[in-house]
Amino acid sequence: MPPVLKIALIEPFFSGSHQRWAEELQRNSRHQIDLLTLPGRSWKWRMHGAAVTLANQLLSRETQYDLLLSTDMLDFAVFLGLVRSRYAKTPSAVYFHENQLCYPWSPRDADVKKSRDLHYAFINYTTALAADRVYYNSQYHRDAFVGALPKFLDRYPDHRNKSTISSIDSKSQALPLGLDLRAFDEFKPDAPRAKGVPLLLWNHRWEYDKNPKGFCKLLFALADRGLEFEVALLGDRFDEEPEYFAHARKKLGRRIISYGRADSFADYAQWLWRADILPVTSRQDFFGGSVVEAIYCGCHPVLPKRLAYPNHVDTEIYSDLYYSSQEDAVNKLATLIGSGAWTRPSELATQMSSYDWRKCIDHYDETFVECAELI
Repeated sequence: MPPVLKIALIEPFFSGSHQRWAEELQRNSRHQIDLLTLPGRSWKWRMHGAAVTLANQLLSRETQYDLLLSTDMLDFAVFLGLVRSRYAKTPSAVYFHENQLCYPWSPRDADVKKSRDLHYAFINYTTALAADRVYYNSQYHRDAFVGALPKFLDRYPDHRNKSTISSIDSKSQALPLGLDLRAFDEFKPDAPRAKGVPLLLWNHRWEYDKNPKGFCKLLFALADRGLEFEVALLGDRFDEEPEYFAHARKKLGRRIISYGRADSFADYAQWLWRADILPVTSRQDFFGGSVVEAIYCGCHPVLPKRLAYPNHVDTEIYSDLYYSSQEDAVNKLATLIGSGAWTRPSELATQMSSYDWRKCIDHYDETFVECAELI
C-alpha cells in the first residue's frame, strides 16, 4: 500500500482560485489533508499577520502532521518559528500561486509610491528560504521567481546573501496547477450552437495585472476594421470597474452580450462552451487557469508570446496563435475571424485535460511523499 500522509495545508487567503485549489486537492488526494485557513481579504495584512493566527490554530490541534504545506500568502519563516515546539523536525513545503517579486503592481498602489512594496517580496523570499521544498504552479513561474532574486537582492544596501539563491534554486520545482476540468463536461451542449458571428471572451479578474485596457484596445481595433463579433466580459470585479470596460460598454454597445460575473458555475461553464475566441492581454499569468479552462471548452486562444502560456501551447507548432505586439494581435484575430476556423472547437482542447485532477493527482501525492521523507 502506498503511504498515506497527514498534511496540514495552511492557506491565509481562502478565496477564489486559492480556495478552489485547496479544496480540490483535499478532495482528490489519497492523503489526509486538513485545511487551516483565513478569509480571502486584506491580502497585505494576511502576509504580515496570518502566521501568528494560523500557528496558534495548528498548535491547538491534537493531530501531529507529517508535512506542513503553506501557500505564498504566508510569512512561512515566522510561522515555522512559532510552531517549532512541536514541528521543528517536520518537513515543510510552500506552494507559490503567485509571488510579489514578479507581480506587476498597479502604479496607483500607495505602497509602490512609498517603496513599501519590497517588503512583501522579501516575505516571499524568506518563505522560500525557510521551506524544505518550494513548488510553483508552472515552470515559467519557477524560472521567473528564481531568476528575479539576484536583481531583487541587489536593491538592498549590503549583506545581500546572494548565496541563498542557489539553495532556493536546488529545492524548487514546478508542480502545475490542478483543475477540476471535468466539472465543465456536464454543461457541454449536446449540439454546437448555430454560428452567426464569433463570440470573444474575457473570463479573468477585472484587475490591473490582467490588462483590461489592452483587451479593449483590441476590440476597438477590430470594430474599426468593420469586423462583426460579440463579446462576453465575465470575471470577478474587485475594487472598481475598470475605466476601459465602462468605455467599451458604451462604444461597443450591442456587441457586449454579457457583462460581469456569471451567476453560478453552471452559467460560467455554459459561456465558456459558447465562446469561440479568447484574446489574452494579461501583464502577468503565473499559470493562467482561466485561459486553460476556456481552451478546454474549445475556445481558440490568441496569446502574447510570454508568461506561462508557452508551458501550455507550443510556440513553434502553434506560432500562428502567438502575437508580439498589439498590431500583430489585431492582425491574428482578424485572420482567425476571417478564416472561419473559430466555428470549430480548438484542437488544443484535449491537451488541456492534462491539468485535470484525475491526470495529475498521483504526481502531487508522490511529490508530497518525497518531501515528507526528507527528514
